[in-house]
Parts: sequence; structure tokens; C-alpha cells
Amino acid sequence: MRLRFWTIFTLGSALVAGPTAPAQRPTWRLPIEVKTLPNGLTIVVSEDHALPTVGVSVVYRVGMRLEPKGRTGFAHLFEHMMFQGTPVAPKGVFDRVIQGGGGLNNGSTRYDFTNYIESAPISALEPILWLEADRLKALDFSPQNLKNQQEVVKEEIRVNVKNQPYGTFWLDLPGAAYSRWENNHDGYGSFEDLDHADLKDVQAFHSTYYTPSNAVLGIAGDVKPAEVFALVEKYFGGIPGKPKPALPDLKEPLNTTEIRQVRTDALARVPAVAVGWKMPARGSKDHAPAAVLSELLIGGDASRIYLGLVKGKELLLNASGGLNFPLGGAWDYDGQTLFSLFSLYKPNADADKVLAAIDEIIAAVASQGVPPAELERTKTKMLADFYAGLEIPMSRADALAKAQALWGNAAQLNEIPGLIEGVTVEDLKRVATTYLTHPNRTVIDYHTAAAKN
Repeated sequence: MRLRFWTIFTLGSALVAGPTAPAQRPTWRLPIEVKTLPNGLTIVVSEDHALPTVGVSVVYRVGMRLEPKGRTGFAHLFEHMMFQGTPVAPKGVFDRVIQGGGGLNNGSTRYDFTNYIESAPISALEPILWLEADRLKALDFSPQNLKNQQEVVKEEIRVNVKNQPYGTFWLDLPGAAYSRWENNHDGYGSFEDLDHADLKDVQAFHSTYYTPSNAVLGIAGDVKPAEVFALVEKYFGGIPGKPKPALPDLKEPLNTTEIRQVRTDALARVPAVAVGWKMPARGSKDHAPAAVLSELLIGGDASRIYLGLVKGKELLLNASGGLNFPLGGAWDYDGQTLFSLFSLYKPNADADKVLAAIDEIIAAVASQGVPPAELERTKTKMLADFYAGLEIPMSRADALAKAQALWGNAAQLNEIPGLIEGVTVEDLKRVATTYLTHPNRTVIDYHTAAAKN
């Protein structure tokens, strides 16, 4: 993630009021057209003439847990390298062309993908496609660029992680919960591995993962699919195809013994607790119920944990979390993920008291279920957020590209509302009973340095 990228510590929003009984809601289906070029590049287009703008997303199927062993943080480092120019468009040209035309761009590295996004007036589409194709072909692999970005990434780690209270929790939790290297290593990058990267490594990474067959191009907005396909063929069609890199095995069984760790955070002023449970794989029968359950438990200020432990018992100062939190949403991961919760708790409490209170809330769902009206409100909130996230062309293009890359089918986006609607009280009880258990739980208790003394 580049330094200007948005922060990951978002506490969520208030619950949107919904009907108190199940109702037939109107559905909105995205127009989606898909084409794959002979070199393997897949293009997903969604036509929407509401505004004279376009959103573009290029998703590469490599992320923190798909990077090669011995190169921790390499997917993240390479995201930065993609903005260092090419032999044809030197450093700075990419940003100047897009931003000079009234657009914006960014990139981010996640567990299962790296994405590059742009939003601009429709007149900028062709220059954007030219720029994206250009940096897919080749980058400016120079010692100066590599050294510069190694230092930039290290500084980002210092600023965003090491010099932030509790800044490592999102690395600590999977590091403790998982056993496979792919799932538990520091995907942000160790300084040692970053410093050992050389030009040969960078070139090999680009050649392996930044290929047409390992990419999905999403375009949404004031466009016509046939015209988009022709433009993409013009700029990307001549790039040679390569075999798609093999994906590692990410599967792990649920944990059978609770994992507990205590850490001291020198920057913290109050104690905190991070909790994670291994959850079902993307697309399994328990995926949608897990997404709804996480929304019901920790999806904002009207969730059970927030109302019960922040406003109610006042054990917690805040509470945030959810399925695939904090580096993604409930639908944009592959393999397994964690249901994570992070909370600051009051100094007159302790982790055991907090965990007991969380257990009580989970046990109530597992044994008694939830009232139909509460489930309906939760679904309404999820659907409202889901549809709102698809209105902006850049967000829609990104969602389509990620769905195609991770699910193998961009049209899966149109099925998500039905998956949410289909979740029952019995589904929530089953998922709570199966996954949110003590043996499957990982807990990291963060103490302040003052408490240690």
C-alpha cells in the first residue's frame, strides 16, 4: 500500500434501519460482459451511463500469502515498483497523465491479490489502458528504483505498523492462528528480506506474476462493452501470454487448542485484545452465514458486541472486526480467512473478563439464535452497503475484477444478495457453534508498558 492509501482501522458505521419482518426487496443486477483475450487476459465490463466517468481496476492474482518463500513482503514491494515508471513512460508519467486529466489512482496489496485502480472522465480511458498495458509489458528495473522503494516500504512499515499502538495486531493474529507459512508469515515484509531483494528477484517476480493470464481488467462506467473490448485488444492483445502461476495450498483444519499470547506494546496507553477464529473457505455453504453472523456480532455501532460491551457493560472502549478484517471484506478473499475482532478494553478490566463477555454473546446466538427482526435488519444493512459499494464506477470495476479473479466468475457479484437473503437463524446457530469456539480461538492480549512495570 502506498503511503497515501486509506487507513485500515475503520470502526464501521451505524446500522441502517430496516423492516422488522422479512420482506421482498427489489433486486439490482449489474450488467456484466466478459471476454478473454488469446494471451489469457480477462476483461470484465459493466455499462452504466449515469455519469460521464469510468472506473478501471487491474487485479493481479498475487498477494501477501501467494508470494514466494524467502521473499516476505515481496508482493507489497512490487506494488510500489509498479509506480516507478517504464522504459517508455518514465517515473511520474503515470500519475501526471491520470491526475492531470482530473482522475485519481492507487494500488493496494491484500492477502490474495494486488489491485491497481483508477477513476477518471471517460475521455481518459484510452490513456489509462495504454499506461496499464505499458507497465504490464515492462518496468524500469534500475538499482536506483529498487533501492528507493525498499526504503519507502520500510518507512511505511515504520509509520503504519511499528510506530502505531497495536499496529502489528493484523500481522500478529494470523501469525499465531495459522500453521502454514503462506498464511502466517509477515506479508508486509521483514526488513531483512526486503534488503536482500535484488534486481534479478524483481524481474523474476514481474515475469511470473505480472502476466496477462494472471490478471483481470475490470472497467465500469460510461462505456459500451464492444468499444472497450476493442481498445483492450489494441493495447493488451500484443503482450505475449504465459502460463498462469500455480497457487499454493492454503487449506488448514480448524484449530483444536486455543492459542493465547500476551504482548507488551510500548506505545499503547490502554490494554487491547485481538481475537481470531479460523473460518470456512470462500464459497462454502457456511461462507454467507459467516458473513451475516460477523455483521450481526461486530458490524458497527448497532452490533451485539458494540451494544453489549462498549455501550452496555462498558468493558470495551471500542470494537471493530468482521470476516476477513481488516484487509478486506467478506467476499474478496480466497481459501480460508479469519473472523477477527480488535478492541481496546478498560484498565479496570482484563482479557479474561472481556473474553467471557464475548463468549456470552456468541453462546446466546449459538443456543437461542436471533429474533427474525434482528436478522432482517442485519441483512438490510448488508445489502445497503453492498449496493452502495457498487454505485461508484471505480469501486464497481474493482469488485468485478476481484470477483472474476477470486471466484472465477464476475457474475458471482449478482448472486451475493441472494446468498445474504438466504441465511437463516439455524445457519447462524450452526456457524457460531462450529467456528466460534474456544479450541478454534486465537487470543493476543496487549498490555501497556506501564502495566508491565
